[in-house]
Amino acid sequence: MTSTSPPFPIRTECPPGACNCGRDALLQTPDGDLRVLRLTREDEKRLLQRLENLSSLSDLRHMEERMEQQVGIRLSINTGPNVVRSLRGITILVHEQPGLCRKTRQAIPAAIKRSLEQQPQIAHDILNIGGLFED
Repeated sequence: MTSTSPPFPIRTECPPGACNCGRDALLQTPDGDLRVLRLTREDEKRLLQRLENLSSLSDLRHMEERMEQQVGIRLSINTGPNVVRSLRGITILVHEQPGLCRKTRQAIPAAIKRSLEQQPQIAHDILNIGGLFED
């Protein structure tokens, strides 16, 4: 089996041993969802910057929808079982998927948490409704 490049620019591969994203296996899968490979390093920087500057809960929901539509990234944002009424009581999970870099899966929740620190009202809104984007 040979890998074929999609008709759009894709993310460069991570250094050997640095990631376990399965990028090459995804490229070799005939019916694989290649959308996540559209997230180049430059696009990732813009996405993280945008996530760090959320303005409201509806803005967060909008970004969650756009990430899923454009690159297939799914989030779960939930309150913890002991529901601490602070940012610590919020869990943000980026679901694993073939082609999604480990570092990106860690960077997205970190960017959202930085935004929640800057805009505490978003965190309060999440806590008031008991979490978002649950599976």
